[in-house]
Amino acid sequence: MAHAEAAVWLQVHDRLLAAFGHQDWWPGDSPFEVMVGAVLTQNTAWSNVEKAIANLKAARALSCPAILAMPPEELARHIRPAGCYNVKTHRLLTLCRFLRDAGVARDPIRLAQAFPVRELRARLLAVHGVGEETADSILLYALELPSFVVDAYTRRIFGRLGLLTGHERYAGIQACFHRHLPADVALYNEYHALVVALGKGVCRPRPRCAACALADMCPRADGARTADFAPPARARGRSPA
Repeated sequence: MAHAEAAVWLQVHDRLLAAFGHQDWWPGDSPFEVMVGAVLTQNTAWSNVEKAIANLKAARALSCPAILAMPPEELARHIRPAGCYNVKTHRLLTLCRFLRDAGVARDPIRLAQAFPVRELRARLLAVHGVGEETADSILLYALELPSFVVDAYTRRIFGRLGLLTGHERYAGIQACFHRHLPADVALYNEYHALVVALGKGVCRPRPRCAACALADMCPRADGARTADFAPPARARGRSPA
């Protein structure tokens, strides 16, 4: 029974991969840039995050030491396009202090070896402004550690598929993925990206069931999917949220 359940979760991944292709996530030139993006993308469109990151790059300030050395008002000015810039300034500074105190400010990827995954996740969650989705995004995309990222798309899609009740907390949803999938970073990375692609373009609050690669698996689907399924156009390195 457990094997059959796991096969369904992998089948969803395989269907989405065939429909949407590889997603090439997360856009970022370094682990630290991914961490910054994970904080800045909270409650805003990724296009706004890109502007904020471009400002930091132009100022040669996209590093942990540079941000810590910068006056907070200057940092706020650079990240203003991402919205809530005073709040996010405080959150970025707090994250950078965490990295400094962990001894990895100049090479944040070393954080992956500093603690076991579960302990590292708990430490990240103790950082002001880092919630579960942000922590898991840092673990998976920046540090390449197997911690599945859950978001609103995940809850919606897997609730409609009948694989979730819809009432689970974040930890319960994540546990389902960890239980049914091998602990593989590349799989977790691609799977979450594909879930976002489906949730953004097809499985919306008002779903486009006729265009869904999972329609024949979904009890909530309105009619069969079209034979000539064509997912929305995808640009390389697009928004991770």
